[in-house]
Amino acid sequence: MRLRAANPLPNQRNSIMIAAMKNPSRLRALVTGATGFAGSHLIEMLAADRDVEIWGAYHHTPPAADMARVMHAVECDVRDGTVVRALLADLRPNWIFHLAGQSDVGGSWSLAWPTIEANVRGQLNIFEAMIQTALDARVLVVGSNNEYGLVRPEDLPIDEETPLRPDTPYGVSKVAQDLLGLQFYLSHRLRAVRVRSFNYIGTRQDSKFVAAAFARQIAEIEAGLRDPVIHVGNLDAERDFTDVRDMVRAYRLALEHGLDGEVYNVGSGRSVPVRRLLDILLGQARRAIAVRPDPARMRPSDVPRSMADITRFRAATGWEPKIPLEQTLHDILEYWRAYVTPARAADSRLPVTR
Repeated sequence: MRLRAANPLPNQRNSIMIAAMKNPSRLRALVTGATGFAGSHLIEMLAADRDVEIWGAYHHTPPAADMARVMHAVECDVRDGTVVRALLADLRPNWIFHLAGQSDVGGSWSLAWPTIEANVRGQLNIFEAMIQTALDARVLVVGSNNEYGLVRPEDLPIDEETPLRPDTPYGVSKVAQDLLGLQFYLSHRLRAVRVRSFNYIGTRQDSKFVAAAFARQIAEIEAGLRDPVIHVGNLDAERDFTDVRDMVRAYRLALEHGLDGEVYNVGSGRSVPVRRLLDILLGQARRAIAVRPDPARMRPSDVPRSMADITRFRAATGWEPKIPLEQTLHDILEYWRAYVTPARAADSRLPVTR
């Protein structure tokens, strides 16, 4: 059985059970994908609440020291149903934030089956384990605006009744996760709350994603690691961008106030051209930088415009995004400036991402 804590002990399952029983009065939250992009920000937010006991499940990437200090870490491949069942049986969390999965939309074209397998099997294993262990927990199902796929101008702003027309393998996988949440609610009254997250950006995001890609290139140019040319894909696409810190705040509110079985759009409610992100970042750059289109960064299918209608989620939770886009982009660029330095030029490893 591949279930082990981040700091191995002789009897791992006993250690997990003992730790889980120490604070029976605290609300116990399990975050899968804890060391990923959204997961790491969610852990930081939850850590500020002393009434929440945090358990972080990771795969491949162990938690950094600062993260390990604020949560109980356990390695768990959510594609392994036996491991998932054992973890839920031992831990018995009150909340499950299921953030583990394959999140690279563009990469899903070449990794279609791994994307579908990771996202759908992981979700199904959690649901089946909850039924098998009679676990009465609230579980967050994280969908995506990519479920809507090829939206039409008349569909904007996109509400939850907009038809699902996924145009990427990733979008198909998120539709499956979303509808599994609905199916298990209808069939088993499983307490699943579904959210369809629109594009969110922030520090620690993989540089395969647009804002991080721009910021990393600028930081590398400033550090003298590349020529003063930034390579870009489609700058005309318009997206609904939200700071990841606002997004994970929405995730908690969804489990606190959302209705079982319901689905909610979560986004800024405004559409911003990708070109605007680049212009803001170039305005913060310390060098003059040329812009060059890169065909390799173009997708086989690209939706011209996306914008969320968040009326339903706002009514249920009172949530509104708080962090301005300019602040988000400033923080992303400062993050990459700290990460990309001449001294680290030979280090090809990326920071924590998901």
